Amino acid sequence: MLGEEQERMEQVANTPSLNIASFAGLSPIVPEIYVSATPFLFDDYNAAHEFFDEGDYWNKVEEALKERTGAELLGVIEEGGFLGFTNSKRPIKGPDDFEGLRFRAMDPSQVALYEAFGASGTPIPWTDTYMALKTNVADGQMNPPMYIIMGSLYEVQKYFTRANVQYSDQFLIANGSWYEGLSEENRNAIDSAVEKANELNREDVEKRVDERIQFLADNGMTVIEPSDEEMAAFREQGQPAYIDWLEEQGIGDEWIKMALEDAGQSDLLSD
Repeated sequence: MLGEEQERMEQVANTPSLNIASFAGLSPIVPEIYVSATPFLFDDYNAAHEFFDEGDYWNKVEEALKERTGAELLGVIEEGGFLGFTNSKRPIKGPDDFEGLRFRAMDPSQVALYEAFGASGTPIPWTDTYMALKTNVADGQMNPPMYIIMGSLYEVQKYFTRANVQYSDQFLIANGSWYEGLSEENRNAIDSAVEKANELNREDVEKRVDERIQFLADNGMTVIEPSDEEMAAFREQGQPAYIDWLEEQGIGDEWIKMALEDAGQSDLLSD
């Protein structure tokens, strides 16, 4: 009702309001957030939490948003678990299984990832995704289990690969003038509420992941759990190609270096 992603970002920058933004809303202002979506960056939820809660890179993202718009980034909201691959054609156990497939992409960064594996990617709005998969405009897509269930994608997809591709998140943003105009007591109350809500949400999301994956299996999807060797192959092929894409977008090396160091993957810097 309040508008599309970019309209809501304009509203939160200019009026006393709060906004939940996705990558589509935040990336036109801070394209450097795409670094946080580097595939296979986190081994588990704790690693992702530490990255966003304590990392130097994410502090710099928050500073960049404030400098460019005046808005405050109050929290990173976990939504539905890590992304996995789905498709209707064949089991995907490693990068070679992508060859020739067509995937729905959320944004250009996902297109770059699919192409690194030998598939093609086409940006398709979420609202059109079910029909695109049903009519074979696309063979597959990637999302956390929650969204696969919400969108009934299990009706038109046969295989789910639990590859923990990217951490699924959105961003709670406040108008800067409104936030700074609050009393210290009220600002502290807002901050405490965000922290507690994040804690409760993470607990709920993470305890439901296995239940949701079981739902997909019970509704006809074949669930593939890649081995350590297969996950290593995903990383070795997907990460360097994605980092090349980041550099092509003009995202500075300092952002990439800082994020990889925060994630404990600085070995990628020499590749």
